[in-house]
Amino acid sequence: MPEYTTPRFGAWITLNSTVASEQIARLGFDFVVVDGQHGLIGYTEMRDSLIALTAGGCPLPIARVSTNDPGEIGRVLDAGARGVIVPMVNTAQEAAELAKAARYATSGGQRSYSPVRHGIHFGLTPGQTDDVVLVLAMIETREGLENVEAILDTPGIDGVFVGPYDLSLGLGASIPFEEAVRPELEEALTTIRNAAVSRSKIAGIYCGTGDDAIVRAQQGFNLINTCHDMSALREVMGAQLSVVSEAGLCTAGRLEEELRAH
Repeated sequence: MPEYTTPRFGAWITLNSTVASEQIARLGFDFVVVDGQHGLIGYTEMRDSLIALTAGGCPLPIARVSTNDPGEIGRVLDAGARGVIVPMVNTAQEAAELAKAARYATSGGQRSYSPVRHGIHFGLTPGQTDDVVLVLAMIETREGLENVEAILDTPGIDGVFVGPYDLSLGLGASIPFEEAVRPELEEALTTIRNAAVSRSKIAGIYCGTGDDAIVRAQQGFNLINTCHDMSALREVMGAQLSVVSEAGLCTAGRLEEELRAH
């Protein structure tokens, strides 16, 4: 695993668009995550997005799977992911199951060997492949927080990735990032970051904006998401609509009135 002494910044893909994935890859992010949990993406779309990311030059295509399932983990790695993020890992036992699913027998795992998609994600030997695959457990619950050190100490686990929305709910918030739990959430993030960094492992976190990503980088996180394709699409296109609307030229409202009149 490469050293993560400086922060790496990435993007999050949830939309089913191979062309969009390739264009995002060309923007220069350090990594891009294809979301198979909450995204609108099945296995075929996951495979195509991973191919597009590689074609676009993304150095680290990562897949988030929907669950800690050996079959699903193996398939996304076979399809070209160079890292895998698994949600809701709460115990060292679950972390061990994840590590086994993502590692070959030569590295103490149980991943089945079948290099159906040759490429830079496959080494000459299974061990060389394992050396460049990142295996990240998501910390999203109070139980996961309490067991974060044991999870990080599990052989084959390269680090953790925080899902702050779910973690805030797990800490008692009624909505994500509720102000009442903010202090406890920030304390939890410090605990997670310190546990990972002190072990020279990855301290990853999801952020929705570049501004938030800067804050987390300054705090010591080193694998940080900066944006989300669907949010970016809404914001940029909405902003352009606002330009013409503020100039008094937007016809959307008038068109609706005209249609109703007829």
